[in-house]
Amino acid sequence: MGLFETLAFARPELALAIGAMALLITGVFLGDKAASKISISAVLLLIVAGVLVFVSPGGGATTSLFDGAFRIDAFSTFCKILIYGAAAFAILMSDRYLAGEQLGRFEYPVLIVLAAFGMSLMVSATDLISLYMGVETQSLALYILAAFNRDSRRSTEAGLKYFVLGALSSCLLLYGASLVYGFTGSTVFTEIAKAAAVNQNNAGLVIGLVFMISGLAFKVSAAPFHMWTPDVYEGSPTPVTAFFAAAPKLAAMALFTRVLMSSFPGVVEDWRPVIALIALASMMVGAFSAIAQTNIKRLMAYSSIGHMGYALIGLAAGSASGVSSVLIYMAIYIVMTVGTFAVILMMRRRGGMTENISDLSGLSRTNMPMALILTVLLFSLAGVPPTAGFFGKWYVFLAAVDSGLIWLAVAGVVASAVSAFYYLRIIWFMWFDEPTPAFERDHGPALGLAAWGSAALMFPVLTIGMGYLRQIAETAAASLF
Repeated sequence: MGLFETLAFARPELALAIGAMALLITGVFLGDKAASKISISAVLLLIVAGVLVFVSPGGGATTSLFDGAFRIDAFSTFCKILIYGAAAFAILMSDRYLAGEQLGRFEYPVLIVLAAFGMSLMVSATDLISLYMGVETQSLALYILAAFNRDSRRSTEAGLKYFVLGALSSCLLLYGASLVYGFTGSTVFTEIAKAAAVNQNNAGLVIGLVFMISGLAFKVSAAPFHMWTPDVYEGSPTPVTAFFAAAPKLAAMALFTRVLMSSFPGVVEDWRPVIALIALASMMVGAFSAIAQTNIKRLMAYSSIGHMGYALIGLAAGSASGVSSVLIYMAIYIVMTVGTFAVILMMRRRGGMTENISDLSGLSRTNMPMALILTVLLFSLAGVPPTAGFFGKWYVFLAAVDSGLIWLAVAGVVASAVSAFYYLRIIWFMWFDEPTPAFERDHGPALGLAAWGSAALMFPVLTIGMGYLRQIAETAAASLF
């Protein structure tokens, strides 16, 4: 395959990279007065990249590029569409917030596009070197986004914490990758899989795998590598937090899945207990730590930790059905998260944004539509049937049971019951407490679309189309095997 023919398969990534550079140069010349136009252009760029994913020159067939370092398949296509969609909504939802906080700098949408470019590389990476390059491309943009409000002490602190701990996780990932390369003699996932199958009792290879798992667990904020999440979520600007909670989690989970399923399919019994314990710890940390939170962004941080634990249950199953359950869960999780943060961005009064859970008291009497939307989304986050969140948990628990991890599925049910308390507590505040001053209603069409659209997809639209989502996820999962 020639160079130009190879590059034709990477058109989405090329479009994002070249487009981001063009927008950055435009912003440098025009300044912040062009911030809104650059935001619209960035959204259009992400839409174009999504279209290019569908019109791959290979006709949807699995294709390996750059000597096996990059792979286009149904799995990467599924993840890229969700990543680009979440990135586009992160830009659209931020317009009013950035204007209200006087943060209308043109760099914001450019950084989102660059982060999406890195995530796109991550989900297609099939080589240890391309894996690391994708992770760092994403991370560098995210570090800047966390500290985007440079006049805020909380935002600066969030960016610094994220950078320091992110560097530590990158060191763990890189050290693990070097050990894997040292004991297998290759950086390509398929060659690593062959070497691992032959040397299943190689202690050095297992140690390298554990280090890689530790680095990747940080990227999905799974316990016990979750320590950065609450502080970064609380300190970052709210649209940035919404982005952190959605697209990067999917990209990291997809990379996690591809690494384990493509590089170490023959040593499932070695890494399954590690993933199961991380899943258990994440669910319990998310369930119990969120109970005491009074800040809704910190609560969502612990909620995301718990949800990553549920997704890791499907990965611990180590089967095609487990991978498909992870994809279903992450797709539903992204929709729930985008909708919930859209509502959080609507929590604005004349004095500015509010983040306390108590500010939602009596919301049903001051803003009934907003209360209905948040109620549906919280029910789905809790996994209450017949919302989509229930089906997401159902599929990961079913995959765990099929693989003999009954104890992990039971632990997931217990954690779900505990976490339902803090979701239902917010619903109680909204419907039964005395009302607090009303929020401003002029929040823009983008937030309304994200909130109403997410609630509609939770119940009943997405539940009706669950069979179709499962079919797509199964096709995507099958491409890994």
